[in-house]
Amino acid sequence: MEAALGLLRRMPPKQSETALSALLSLLPQHSSDLLSQVDLPLQVLRDAESRKDFILCEYNRDADSYRSPWSNKYHPPLEDALYPSSELRKLEVEANDIFAIYRDQYYEGGISSVYMWEEDDNEGFVACFLIKKDGSKSGHGRRGCLEEGAWDAIHVIQVGPEEEEMAQYCLTSTIMLSLTTDDEPSGKFGLSGSIRRQMKMELAVAEGHLCNMGRMIEELEGKLRNSLDQVYFGKTREMVCTLRPPAEIVQMRLPDS
Repeated sequence: MEAALGLLRRMPPKQSETALSALLSLLPQHSSDLLSQVDLPLQVLRDAESRKDFILCEYNRDADSYRSPWSNKYHPPLEDALYPSSELRKLEVEANDIFAIYRDQYYEGGISSVYMWEEDDNEGFVACFLIKKDGSKSGHGRRGCLEEGAWDAIHVIQVGPEEEEMAQYCLTSTIMLSLTTDDEPSGKFGLSGSIRRQMKMELAVAEGHLCNMGRMIEELEGKLRNSLDQVYFGKTREMVCTLRPPAEIVQMRLPDS
């Protein structure tokens, strides 16, 4: 199963759902483990009441309905649905407003959603911070460089109970990237993949959970961006330049006639 998961994480995000379905049919006894360790590309739905888009995922799903972080209602409507407590819902609303600012500053647009729910033992809670950015010409892109492009960021934080004004935080972050360019000089080119990292910290809660979670997300997301730049773009650039050196380098190597 570990080998299959490793292969699945290296596949293009668009093919993740098909590959996961095939893997579940082969290993049905490990379905819960597989679903918890594999992230699928994020989808978006419109909240008619608030007139805002929100992100669909397993963390705001109950049966076949999805809860909006803006109106706190399920789409389509669902009876006996699960909701966060009033105190946690208040923190969720504040987190959505703050994370929208973070999204605009770092991503220049896109869609974000934050969901929170209590742990089963009621001794802590879990928060999920999501960002989806469509950088294509027809999406939220402002530079118009991509034919198709998507960036999905999933940050899940487990927050332990407070003890002596301290709390344990465990952050698991996943970035899924896919892009396609198509122009006459370079032709059609595609690049996609995902990366996941984890961070654990014990922090004082004097400034509040949102400050601590925000700092952790900002730090780990920065590391993930650097890793993507080195692994995906850096290695791709190295391979392309090795197989097809730039024209100016070729001219420098040619002897004078």
